[in-house]
Amino acid sequence: MFKTTPNPPKPVSHPSTIFTVLPEVDSETLLAHACETLASANIMASELAFTLNGPTCSQLLGIQQMISLAELSVNRVLDQVDPQN
Repeated sequence: MFKTTPNPPKPVSHPSTIFTVLPEVDSETLLAHACETLASANIMASELAFTLNGPTCSQLLGIQQMISLAELSVNRVLDQVDPQN
């Protein structure tokens, strides 16, 4: 069956700018913020894991380990960008 009227055009999607990172922000600043965010997430996941029991605790500890590995990676890159001699 054919429709007599076409479908209306899809609305144009505009990305949200509420959390946009400005282009002029340098890499060192972005890495420092990523490092601090990962450190905070690491602590929150670790503390929450020990309020849980069983498989849920194990899952959260696995997530916490992934956060720790990401934090180590970001710290390594940050050290290469700005060596602290």
